Amino acid sequence: MVFSPFIEDFRENLVGGFYRIIAHHGFMETPKMETMPAIPIHILLVDDEQGFVEALSRRLASRGYPVDYVLSGEDALRFLESRKNIDVVLLDVRMSGMDGMETLRRIRARYPLVETIMLTAHATVATAVEAMRLGARDHLMKPCDLPELIVKVEAAARRKRERESRIIDVRARPYITDREKEALIAAILGS
Repeated sequence: MVFSPFIEDFRENLVGGFYRIIAHHGFMETPKMETMPAIPIHILLVDDEQGFVEALSRRLASRGYPVDYVLSGEDALRFLESRKNIDVVLLDVRMSGMDGMETLRRIRARYPLVETIMLTAHATVATAVEAMRLGARDHLMKPCDLPELIVKVEAAARRKRERESRIIDVRARPYITDREKEALIAAILGS
């Protein structure tokens, strides 16, 4: 039997939709689709547990994300000073030396466009609230689900790029004063 192209497309979508519904509810294994982000999202992983950062770095890199890691807050600040292309920092809350909260404070002060997601094995509501108040984009429990982490990393990178774009737009406005530009940029960085 010959169907029109419209009917063929409809059947293909119907079968594909049925497959996705069955897969979503766990009745069958979904095929693994390794997708790379369209624009590379550069990630810095900061944690004092070397085995954890090595494993998570490999998992993220295998999905196309450029990942670097350091083992302390102090090293993170030095790394950010030398590399200006980091989009998202994945930062452990509890580390020896400078803890994650102090590292977050310093990152936000020096690199306000860099987005930070806090990771912790010892989550409390107070810690999460404090991290968000200090400017963290999100807060996840370790070990975290990789697809959930990737969704949060991509959202954080999108936010960084949107803020960068808004700043470029403000700087390009010829009809406002430098003082007005500075105020608008400060508002964007504070958002």
